[in-house]
Amino acid sequence: MPFFRIKLRRLLCGIFSDVIWIARADSFQVIGVLALVFFQAAEGTVSGAVKSPNIILILADDLGYGDLGSYGQRLFQTPRLDQMAREGIRFKQYYAGSALGASSRSALLTGLHTGHTRIRGNADIPLDYGDFTIAELLKQKNYHTCAIGKWGLGEAGSTGLPNLQGFDEWFGFLNRKNACDHYPEVLWRNQVLTRFEENGNGNKGLYIPYKFTEAAINFIKTPRKHPFFLYLASTLPHQRVVAPTTKPYKDTDWPEPQKMLAAMIYRLDRDVGKILDAVDALPGSRDTMVFFCSDNGPHDRDGVDPRFFKSSGPFRGIKRDLYEGGIRSPMIVRCKGRIQQGVVSDQVWAAWDVFPTIADLADIRPPTGLDGSSMAGSILKGERLPHLPLYWEMHEQGFHQAVRMGRWKGVRHGLDSPLELYDLFIDPGETRDLADAKPDVIRQMTGFMAGARTEVEEWPIP
Repeated sequence: MPFFRIKLRRLLCGIFSDVIWIARADSFQVIGVLALVFFQAAEGTVSGAVKSPNIILILADDLGYGDLGSYGQRLFQTPRLDQMAREGIRFKQYYAGSALGASSRSALLTGLHTGHTRIRGNADIPLDYGDFTIAELLKQKNYHTCAIGKWGLGEAGSTGLPNLQGFDEWFGFLNRKNACDHYPEVLWRNQVLTRFEENGNGNKGLYIPYKFTEAAINFIKTPRKHPFFLYLASTLPHQRVVAPTTKPYKDTDWPEPQKMLAAMIYRLDRDVGKILDAVDALPGSRDTMVFFCSDNGPHDRDGVDPRFFKSSGPFRGIKRDLYEGGIRSPMIVRCKGRIQQGVVSDQVWAAWDVFPTIADLADIRPPTGLDGSSMAGSILKGERLPHLPLYWEMHEQGFHQAVRMGRWKGVRHGLDSPLELYDLFIDPGETRDLADAKPDVIRQMTGFMAGARTEVEEWPIP
Protein backbone atom coordinates (compact mmCIF):
# COMPACT_ATOMS: atom_id res chain seq x y z
CA MET A 1 0.00 0.00 0.00
CA PRO A 2 2.80 2.56 0.73
CA PHE A 3 4.32 1.90 -2.74
CA PHE A 4 0.93 2.58 -4.31
CA ARG A 5 0.59 5.92 -2.53
CA ILE A 6 4.08 6.95 -3.58
CA LYS A 7 3.41 6.00 -7.21
CA LEU A 8 0.03 7.74 -7.22
CA ARG A 9 1.70 10.91 -6.05
CA ARG A 10 4.26 10.61 -8.88
CA LEU A 11 1.45 10.20 -11.41
CA LEU A 12 -0.45 13.25 -10.14
CA CYS A 13 2.70 15.35 -10.23
CA GLY A 14 3.31 14.24 -13.81
CA ILE A 15 -0.24 15.16 -14.85
CA PHE A 16 -0.04 18.65 -13.36
CA SER A 17 3.37 19.34 -14.88
CA ASP A 18 1.96 18.36 -18.29
CA VAL A 19 -0.33 21.39 -18.24
CA ILE A 20 2.85 23.40 -18.61
CA TRP A 21 4.76 21.08 -20.94
CA ILE A 22 1.99 20.63 -23.48
CA ALA A 23 1.61 24.37 -23.98
CA ARG A 24 4.63 24.71 -26.25
CA ALA A 25 6.35 21.59 -27.54
CA ASP A 26 8.84 23.77 -29.41
CA SER A 27 9.99 25.59 -26.27
CA PHE A 28 11.42 22.57 -24.51
CA GLN A 29 14.06 24.39 -22.56
CA VAL A 30 12.00 27.11 -20.91
CA ILE A 31 8.87 25.02 -20.44
CA GLY A 32 10.88 22.10 -19.10
CA VAL A 33 12.36 24.19 -16.32
CA LEU A 34 8.89 25.49 -15.43
CA ALA A 35 7.55 21.95 -15.16
CA LEU A 36 10.29 20.96 -12.77
CA VAL A 37 9.86 24.09 -10.69
CA PHE A 38 6.11 23.44 -10.51
CA PHE A 39 6.42 20.43 -8.27
CA GLN A 40 9.99 20.69 -7.01
CA ALA A 41 9.56 24.23 -5.68
CA ALA A 42 12.77 25.64 -7.16
CA GLU A 43 14.76 24.24 -4.27
CA GLY A 44 17.99 26.07 -4.99
CA THR A 45 21.11 25.98 -7.12
CA VAL A 46 23.48 23.16 -7.93
CA SER A 47 26.03 22.84 -5.15
CA GLY A 48 29.56 21.56 -5.44
CA ALA A 49 29.11 20.07 -1.97
CA VAL A 50 26.46 17.51 -2.87
CA LYS A 51 27.14 14.51 -0.61
CA SER A 52 25.54 11.92 -2.85
CA PRO A 53 26.59 12.06 -6.49
CA ASN A 54 24.38 13.06 -9.36
CA ILE A 55 23.97 9.96 -11.51
CA ILE A 56 23.47 9.81 -15.27
CA LEU A 57 22.77 6.43 -16.86
CA ILE A 58 22.96 6.49 -20.66
CA LEU A 59 21.69 3.39 -22.44
CA ALA A 60 22.37 2.97 -26.16
CA ASP A 61 19.97 0.88 -28.24
CA ASP A 62 21.47 -2.07 -30.16
CA LEU A 63 25.04 -0.73 -29.98
CA GLY A 64 27.51 -3.56 -30.37
CA TYR A 65 30.59 -4.19 -28.23
CA GLY A 66 32.77 -3.45 -31.25
CA ASP A 67 31.01 -0.24 -32.29
CA LEU A 68 33.27 2.09 -30.29
CA GLY A 69 36.84 3.02 -31.09
CA SER A 70 37.88 2.27 -27.51
CA TYR A 71 36.49 -1.26 -27.97
CA GLY A 72 38.23 -1.93 -31.27
CA GLN A 73 36.21 -0.17 -33.98
CA ARG A 74 38.53 0.95 -36.78
CA LEU A 75 36.30 1.92 -39.72
CA PHE A 76 34.40 4.82 -38.14
CA GLN A 77 35.16 7.13 -35.24
CA THR A 78 33.60 7.66 -31.79
CA PRO A 79 35.87 10.41 -30.40
CA ARG A 80 33.71 11.59 -27.51
CA LEU A 81 33.00 8.15 -26.10
CA ASP A 82 36.67 7.27 -26.53
CA GLN A 83 37.51 10.43 -24.60
CA MET A 84 35.01 9.38 -21.92
CA ALA A 85 36.89 6.08 -21.64
CA ARG A 86 40.20 7.92 -21.24
CA GLU A 87 38.67 10.07 -18.51
CA GLY A 88 37.19 7.14 -16.63
CA ILE A 89 36.99 3.35 -16.55
CA ARG A 90 36.39 1.12 -19.55
CA PHE A 91 35.01 -2.26 -18.52
CA LYS A 92 35.77 -5.15 -20.87
CA GLN A 93 33.57 -7.78 -19.22
CA TYR A 94 30.25 -6.04 -18.62
CA TYR A 95 27.07 -7.77 -19.77
CA ALA A 96 23.67 -6.45 -20.80
CA GLY A 97 20.62 -7.74 -18.96
CA SER A 98 19.40 -9.65 -22.00
CA ALA A 99 19.84 -10.03 -25.73
CA LEU A 100 16.55 -8.14 -26.19
CA GLY A 101 15.63 -4.57 -25.28
CA ALA A 102 12.61 -4.78 -22.95
CA SER A 103 13.96 -7.57 -20.75
CA SER A 104 17.39 -5.94 -20.69
CA ARG A 105 15.87 -2.64 -19.47
CA SER A 106 13.81 -4.47 -16.87
CA ALA A 107 16.92 -6.16 -15.48
CA LEU A 108 18.81 -2.86 -15.49
CA LEU A 109 16.17 -0.90 -13.58
CA THR A 110 15.05 -3.60 -11.12
CA GLY A 111 18.35 -5.29 -10.22
CA LEU A 112 16.91 -8.71 -11.12
CA HIS A 113 18.18 -10.95 -13.91
CA THR A 114 15.84 -12.44 -16.48
CA GLY A 115 15.13 -15.49 -14.36
CA HIS A 116 13.42 -13.22 -11.82
CA THR A 117 12.59 -9.82 -13.31
CA ARG A 118 8.98 -9.28 -14.39
CA ILE A 119 9.73 -8.60 -18.06
CA ARG A 120 11.67 -11.43 -19.67
CA GLY A 121 11.03 -10.73 -23.34
CA ASN A 122 9.45 -8.29 -25.76
CA ALA A 123 5.81 -9.15 -24.95
CA ASP A 124 3.56 -6.28 -23.84
CA ILE A 125 3.84 -6.98 -20.11
CA PRO A 126 4.32 -3.88 -17.92
CA LEU A 127 6.17 -3.38 -14.69
CA ASP A 128 3.72 -3.61 -11.78
CA TYR A 129 3.23 -1.70 -8.54
CA GLY A 130 5.15 -4.39 -6.69
CA ASP A 131 8.27 -3.86 -8.79
CA PHE A 132 10.89 -1.57 -7.30
CA THR A 133 13.23 0.44 -9.52
CA ILE A 134 16.48 2.34 -9.09
CA ALA A 135 14.52 5.58 -9.37
CA GLU A 136 12.21 4.65 -6.49
CA LEU A 137 15.19 3.78 -4.32
CA LEU A 138 16.88 7.11 -5.05
CA LYS A 139 13.70 9.00 -4.17
CA GLN A 140 14.30 7.82 -0.60
CA LYS A 141 17.25 10.21 -0.54
CA ASN A 142 15.44 13.10 -2.26
CA TYR A 143 16.94 12.53 -5.69
CA HIS A 144 15.21 14.33 -8.54
CA THR A 145 14.58 11.65 -11.16
CA CYS A 146 14.03 11.87 -14.88
CA ALA A 147 13.67 9.31 -17.68
CA ILE A 148 14.09 10.33 -21.32
CA GLY A 149 13.96 8.35 -24.55
CA LYS A 150 12.72 4.79 -25.00
CA TRP A 151 10.83 3.18 -22.11
CA GLY A 152 9.31 -0.11 -23.31
CA LEU A 153 8.22 -1.26 -19.83
CA GLY A 154 4.57 -0.23 -19.83
CA GLU A 155 1.98 1.31 -22.14
CA ALA A 156 -0.33 4.27 -21.49
CA GLY A 157 -2.81 3.43 -18.71
CA SER A 158 -0.69 0.57 -17.36
CA THR A 159 1.09 0.11 -14.05
CA GLY A 160 4.43 0.35 -15.84
CA LEU A 161 4.42 4.07 -16.58
CA PRO A 162 7.68 5.83 -15.72
CA ASN A 163 5.84 8.24 -13.40
CA LEU A 164 4.54 5.22 -11.47
CA GLN A 165 8.01 3.66 -11.30
CA GLY A 166 9.86 6.41 -9.49
CA PHE A 167 10.47 9.04 -12.17
CA ASP A 168 9.38 12.61 -11.47
CA GLU A 169 9.82 13.56 -15.11
CA TRP A 170 9.33 11.52 -18.26
CA PHE A 171 9.67 12.36 -21.95
CA GLY A 172 9.78 9.90 -24.81
CA PHE A 173 8.33 6.71 -26.31
CA LEU A 174 6.34 4.36 -24.10
CA ASN A 175 5.98 1.80 -26.88
CA ARG A 176 9.16 0.05 -28.05
CA LYS A 177 7.85 -0.40 -31.60
CA ASN A 178 6.97 3.29 -31.92
CA ALA A 179 10.56 4.05 -30.91
CA CYS A 180 11.67 2.76 -34.32
CA ASP A 181 10.40 6.04 -35.76
CA HIS A 182 13.11 8.68 -35.44
CA TYR A 183 10.76 11.36 -36.79
CA PRO A 184 7.60 10.88 -34.67
CA GLU A 185 4.74 13.32 -34.72
CA VAL A 186 3.89 12.79 -31.03
CA LEU A 187 5.71 11.76 -27.86
CA TRP A 188 4.70 11.35 -24.25
CA ARG A 189 5.53 14.08 -21.77
CA ASN A 190 4.51 12.45 -18.50
CA GLN A 191 0.86 11.48 -19.17
CA VAL A 192 0.14 13.87 -22.04
CA LEU A 193 1.01 13.55 -25.71
CA THR A 194 3.20 16.35 -27.04
CA ARG A 195 2.94 17.07 -30.76
CA PHE A 196 5.84 18.05 -33.02
CA GLU A 197 4.48 19.89 -36.01
CA GLU A 198 7.83 19.59 -37.81
CA ASN A 199 7.07 15.89 -38.28
CA GLY A 200 3.39 16.25 -39.14
CA ASN A 201 1.92 14.94 -42.39
CA GLY A 202 4.89 12.68 -43.03
CA ASN A 203 7.46 15.48 -42.80
CA LYS A 204 10.90 14.85 -41.33
CA GLY A 205 11.80 18.16 -39.78
CA LEU A 206 12.99 17.07 -36.33
CA TYR A 207 15.28 14.11 -35.70
CA ILE A 208 13.99 13.13 -32.27
CA PRO A 209 17.30 11.90 -30.78
CA TYR A 210 18.38 15.56 -30.91
CA LYS A 211 15.37 16.48 -28.78
CA PHE A 212 16.21 13.79 -26.26
CA THR A 213 19.71 15.21 -25.90
CA GLU A 214 18.33 18.73 -25.54
CA ALA A 215 15.91 17.53 -22.86
CA ALA A 216 18.71 15.75 -20.99
CA ILE A 217 20.92 18.82 -21.00
CA ASN A 218 18.06 21.01 -19.78
CA PHE A 219 17.40 18.61 -16.93
CA ILE A 220 21.08 18.59 -15.99
CA LYS A 221 21.17 22.40 -15.97
CA THR A 222 17.99 22.84 -13.90
CA PRO A 223 18.77 24.50 -10.53
CA ARG A 224 18.25 22.24 -7.50
CA LYS A 225 19.81 21.60 -4.12
CA HIS A 226 19.30 17.83 -4.09
CA PRO A 227 21.16 15.40 -6.37
CA PHE A 228 19.59 14.08 -9.55
CA PHE A 229 19.26 10.79 -11.41
CA LEU A 230 18.91 10.94 -15.19
CA TYR A 231 18.11 7.80 -17.15
CA LEU A 232 18.66 8.59 -20.84
CA ALA A 233 17.58 5.64 -22.99
CA SER A 234 18.69 6.61 -26.48
CA THR A 235 16.97 5.23 -29.57
CA LEU A 236 20.29 5.08 -31.45
CA PRO A 237 21.41 3.09 -33.38
CA HIS A 238 18.25 0.95 -33.34
CA GLN A 239 16.30 0.40 -36.53
CA ARG A 240 14.92 2.12 -38.51
CA VAL A 241 18.39 2.83 -39.78
CA VAL A 242 18.00 6.49 -40.62
CA ALA A 243 19.73 9.77 -39.86
CA PRO A 244 19.30 13.27 -41.32
CA THR A 245 22.27 12.56 -43.62
CA THR A 246 25.01 9.98 -43.98
CA LYS A 247 27.63 12.59 -43.12
CA PRO A 248 30.46 12.28 -42.26
CA TYR A 249 30.55 8.97 -44.16
CA LYS A 250 28.73 10.06 -47.31
CA ASP A 251 31.77 9.66 -49.57
CA THR A 252 32.83 6.22 -48.40
CA ASP A 253 32.38 3.21 -50.68
CA TRP A 254 30.35 1.40 -48.02
CA PRO A 255 26.87 0.03 -48.67
CA GLU A 256 24.21 2.63 -47.94
CA PRO A 257 22.83 0.91 -44.80
CA GLN A 258 26.35 0.81 -43.31
CA LYS A 259 26.86 4.50 -44.03
CA MET A 260 23.59 5.28 -42.29
CA LEU A 261 24.38 3.08 -39.29
CA ALA A 262 27.76 4.76 -38.85
CA ALA A 263 26.08 8.17 -39.16
CA MET A 264 23.66 7.21 -36.38
CA ILE A 265 26.50 6.14 -34.11
CA TYR A 266 28.34 9.36 -34.99
CA ARG A 267 25.32 11.31 -33.72
CA LEU A 268 25.05 9.17 -30.59
CA ASP A 269 28.72 9.82 -29.87
CA ARG A 270 28.37 13.55 -30.49
CA ASP A 271 25.31 13.78 -28.25
CA VAL A 272 27.04 11.95 -25.40
CA GLY A 273 29.82 14.51 -25.77
CA LYS A 274 27.30 17.35 -25.41
CA ILE A 275 25.98 15.77 -22.23
CA LEU A 276 29.48 15.40 -20.81
CA ASP A 277 30.17 19.05 -21.64
CA ALA A 278 27.00 20.02 -19.77
CA VAL A 279 28.17 17.98 -16.79
CA ASP A 280 31.60 19.64 -16.85
CA ALA A 281 29.91 23.06 -16.80
CA LEU A 282 28.14 22.28 -13.53
CA PRO A 283 29.52 23.80 -10.32
CA GLY A 284 29.26 20.26 -8.92
CA SER A 285 30.72 18.46 -11.92
CA ARG A 286 33.01 16.40 -9.69
CA ASP A 287 29.87 15.10 -8.00
CA THR A 288 28.34 13.70 -11.20
CA MET A 289 28.90 10.08 -12.20
CA VAL A 290 28.07 9.05 -15.76
CA PHE A 291 27.48 5.46 -16.89
CA PHE A 292 27.31 4.50 -20.57
CA CYS A 293 26.31 1.06 -21.83
CA SER A 294 24.09 -0.73 -24.36
CA ASP A 295 20.96 -2.83 -23.98
CA ASN A 296 22.14 -5.74 -26.14
CA GLY A 297 24.26 -6.61 -29.15
CA PRO A 298 24.02 -5.17 -32.68
CA HIS A 299 21.02 -5.78 -34.92
CA ASP A 300 20.89 -7.00 -38.53
CA ARG A 301 17.77 -5.17 -39.75
CA ASP A 302 17.18 -2.68 -42.59
CA GLY A 303 19.99 -4.15 -44.68
CA VAL A 304 22.65 -3.76 -41.99
CA ASP A 305 25.31 -6.46 -41.85
CA PRO A 306 26.88 -6.47 -38.35
CA ARG A 307 29.90 -8.30 -39.79
CA PHE A 308 30.80 -5.32 -41.98
CA PHE A 309 32.01 -3.17 -39.05
CA LYS A 310 32.65 -6.20 -36.80
CA SER A 311 30.04 -4.70 -34.50
CA SER A 312 30.13 -7.68 -32.14
CA GLY A 313 33.87 -7.29 -31.74
CA PRO A 314 35.64 -10.64 -31.42
CA PHE A 315 32.50 -12.36 -30.23
CA ARG A 316 29.96 -14.76 -31.71
CA GLY A 317 26.34 -13.71 -32.12
CA ILE A 318 24.26 -10.54 -32.32
CA LYS A 319 21.02 -9.23 -30.82
CA ARG A 320 18.67 -12.11 -29.84
CA ASP A 321 21.64 -14.45 -29.25
CA LEU A 322 22.84 -15.42 -25.78
CA TYR A 323 26.32 -15.93 -27.14
CA GLU A 324 28.75 -13.19 -26.15
CA GLY A 325 28.01 -10.96 -29.14
CA GLY A 326 24.38 -10.67 -28.10
CA ILE A 327 24.99 -9.73 -24.45
CA ARG A 328 28.55 -8.41 -24.02
CA SER A 329 28.28 -4.63 -23.93
CA PRO A 330 30.51 -1.60 -23.63
CA MET A 331 30.43 -0.03 -20.17
CA ILE A 332 32.22 3.23 -19.47
CA VAL A 333 32.03 5.03 -16.13
CA ARG A 334 33.28 8.59 -15.67
CA CYS A 335 33.39 10.88 -12.66
CA LYS A 336 36.19 13.40 -12.70
CA GLY A 337 37.79 13.75 -9.30
CA ARG A 338 36.17 10.63 -7.82
CA ILE A 339 37.55 7.77 -9.89
CA GLN A 340 40.81 7.03 -11.66
CA GLN A 341 41.16 7.98 -15.29
CA GLY A 342 42.27 5.80 -18.19
CA VAL A 343 41.59 2.51 -16.41
CA VAL A 344 40.76 -0.65 -18.35
CA SER A 345 39.05 -3.20 -16.11
CA ASP A 346 38.41 -6.94 -16.46
CA GLN A 347 35.81 -6.86 -13.69
CA VAL A 348 32.92 -9.18 -14.56
CA TRP A 349 29.49 -7.66 -13.94
CA ALA A 350 26.07 -7.27 -15.50
CA ALA A 351 23.11 -4.92 -15.85
CA TRP A 352 21.42 -6.16 -12.68
CA ASP A 353 24.51 -5.04 -10.73
CA VAL A 354 23.88 -1.42 -11.72
CA PHE A 355 21.00 -1.06 -9.21
CA PRO A 356 22.99 -2.04 -6.08
CA THR A 357 26.05 -0.19 -7.41
CA ILE A 358 24.13 3.08 -7.71
CA ALA A 359 22.56 2.45 -4.30
CA ASP A 360 26.02 2.02 -2.80
CA LEU A 361 27.32 5.17 -4.49
CA ALA A 362 24.32 7.11 -3.15
CA ASP A 363 24.83 5.61 0.33
CA ILE A 364 21.42 3.91 0.37
CA ARG A 365 20.77 0.39 1.55
CA PRO A 366 19.26 -1.54 -1.40
CA PRO A 367 16.27 -3.83 -0.89
CA THR A 368 16.87 -7.48 -0.14
CA GLY A 369 16.38 -10.10 -2.80
CA LEU A 370 18.27 -8.44 -5.66
CA ASP A 371 20.29 -10.65 -7.99
CA GLY A 372 22.97 -8.01 -8.39
CA SER A 373 25.84 -6.93 -6.16
CA SER A 374 27.57 -3.58 -5.83
CA MET A 375 30.53 -2.80 -8.06
CA ALA A 376 31.26 0.46 -6.25
CA GLY A 377 34.53 -0.94 -4.93
CA SER A 378 35.67 -1.71 -8.46
CA ILE A 379 34.67 1.76 -9.69
CA LEU A 380 36.00 3.83 -6.80
CA LYS A 381 38.99 1.77 -5.67
CA GLY A 382 39.86 -0.49 -8.59
CA GLU A 383 39.10 -3.61 -6.58
CA ARG A 384 38.62 -6.92 -8.37
CA LEU A 385 35.39 -8.21 -6.88
CA PRO A 386 34.14 -11.80 -6.91
CA HIS A 387 30.81 -12.37 -8.61
CA LEU A 388 28.13 -15.00 -8.37
CA PRO A 389 27.35 -16.87 -11.60
CA LEU A 390 25.52 -14.77 -14.20
CA TYR A 391 22.22 -16.05 -15.60
CA TRP A 392 20.13 -15.13 -18.65
CA GLU A 393 17.01 -16.58 -20.22
CA MET A 394 15.14 -15.61 -23.36
CA HIS A 395 11.62 -16.37 -24.54
CA GLU A 396 11.89 -15.53 -28.22
CA GLN A 397 11.83 -18.23 -30.91
CA GLY A 398 11.84 -20.87 -28.23
CA PHE A 399 13.42 -20.90 -24.78
CA HIS A 400 17.12 -20.18 -24.34
CA GLN A 401 19.41 -19.97 -21.31
CA ALA A 402 22.97 -18.92 -20.67
CA VAL A 403 25.27 -18.95 -17.64
CA ARG A 404 28.69 -17.54 -16.95
CA MET A 405 30.68 -19.13 -14.11
CA GLY A 406 34.18 -17.72 -13.90
CA ARG A 407 35.95 -18.69 -17.11
CA TRP A 408 33.10 -20.95 -18.23
CA LYS A 409 30.12 -20.00 -20.37
CA GLY A 410 27.16 -22.30 -20.92
CA VAL A 411 24.41 -21.90 -23.54
CA ARG A 412 21.30 -24.06 -23.90
CA HIS A 413 18.50 -23.87 -26.46
CA GLY A 414 15.60 -25.50 -24.61
CA LEU A 415 15.41 -27.60 -21.45
CA ASP A 416 15.80 -30.83 -23.38
CA SER A 417 18.76 -29.60 -25.44
CA PRO A 418 22.37 -30.29 -24.50
CA LEU A 419 24.29 -27.58 -22.70
CA GLU A 420 27.11 -26.11 -24.78
CA LEU A 421 30.25 -25.17 -22.84
CA TYR A 422 32.94 -22.65 -23.77
CA ASP A 423 36.15 -21.51 -22.06
CA LEU A 424 36.05 -17.73 -22.42
CA PHE A 425 39.64 -17.34 -21.25
CA ILE A 426 41.03 -19.12 -24.31
CA ASP A 427 38.01 -19.06 -26.64
CA PRO A 428 36.10 -15.78 -26.24
CA GLY A 429 34.54 -16.33 -29.67
CA GLU A 430 32.77 -19.49 -28.39
CA THR A 431 33.93 -21.67 -31.25
CA ARG A 432 34.86 -24.91 -29.40
CA ASP A 433 32.21 -26.74 -27.38
CA LEU A 434 33.95 -28.47 -24.45
CA ALA A 435 30.86 -30.04 -22.90
CA ASP A 436 32.00 -33.62 -23.48
CA ALA A 437 35.41 -32.91 -21.96
CA LYS A 438 34.09 -31.18 -18.82
CA PRO A 439 31.24 -33.22 -17.33
CA ASP A 440 31.83 -31.83 -13.82
CA VAL A 441 31.40 -28.25 -15.04
CA ILE A 442 28.28 -29.27 -16.96
CA ARG A 443 26.76 -30.84 -13.82
CA GLN A 444 27.55 -27.73 -11.78
CA MET A 445 26.02 -25.41 -14.38
CA THR A 446 22.94 -27.56 -14.86
CA GLY A 447 22.31 -27.57 -11.13
CA PHE A 448 22.70 -23.81 -10.93
CA MET A 449 20.33 -23.22 -13.85
CA ALA A 450 17.65 -25.36 -12.21
CA GLY A 451 17.46 -22.97 -9.26
CA ALA A 452 18.22 -19.71 -11.03
CA ARG A 453 14.70 -18.90 -12.18
CA THR A 454 11.15 -18.66 -10.91
CA GLU A 455 8.19 -20.00 -12.84
CA VAL A 456 5.69 -17.30 -13.76
CA GLU A 457 2.49 -17.54 -15.76
CA GLU A 458 3.48 -14.75 -18.14
CA TRP A 459 6.64 -16.55 -19.27
CA PRO A 460 5.90 -20.26 -19.68
CA ILE A 461 8.59 -22.57 -20.97
CA PRO A 462 7.43 -24.09 -24.28
